[in-house]
Amino acid sequence: MQYKIEGDTLPVVICTLAAGETMITERGSMSWMSPNMKMETTSNGGIGKVFGRMFSGEALFQNRYTAMGGEGLIAFASSFPGSIRAFQIVPGRELIVQKGAFLASETGVSLSVYFQKRMSAGFFGGEGFIMQKLSGNGIVFTEFDGHVVEYDLRDGQSIIVDTGYLAAMDATCSMEIQSVPGIKNALFGGEGLFNTRITGPGHVYLQTMPISNMAGAIASVLPTNNG
Repeated sequence: MQYKIEGDTLPVVICTLAAGETMITERGSMSWMSPNMKMETTSNGGIGKVFGRMFSGEALFQNRYTAMGGEGLIAFASSFPGSIRAFQIVPGRELIVQKGAFLASETGVSLSVYFQKRMSAGFFGGEGFIMQKLSGNGIVFTEFDGHVVEYDLRDGQSIIVDTGYLAAMDATCSMEIQSVPGIKNALFGGEGLFNTRITGPGHVYLQTMPISNMAGAIASVLPTNNG
């Protein structure tokens, strides 16, 4: 499989598949394709994985697209202004991503539910108790909100992240919640009550425009209906 990512704030990944190669995606993610791409809807792993994807923010079923009789083309566009990133997943290098980040992948990549080890991280960390874990072997495409800034954390090195800005991190990183110090800071600082501490070793991907922040900004200027 060969691919290229085009576009800036509204990107699309265009994949060229050899005959017999298959891509997996969520329903509705396919944007355009050549006529020889065969689609099949599947649970891709049984009822357990179906509910695991549901809890991690993905659809219950996935679509498989296979190039039949020759080279095929298929494109997957982002659903929100932001970035599409490609990752090579290999055994021992799993990736933890925000809910809804999965766009498409080769068949060797597995998408599963990822539970935070610390209960507080789930309730107050901004991304919810459940995130997504990408494992296996193959290329996966993810979509993040806004521009992506990357940091490589050494063992024991940390970064403090405001709610919703964590897009992805290596599975070697750990995540915990710390409260904003001081009652005045917490109540009147405008930054919420909790921050997320990400500690290395590992790579961290932060997004500049969480969709939840965008939705809140839009809602604040919409006219209210008083009946």
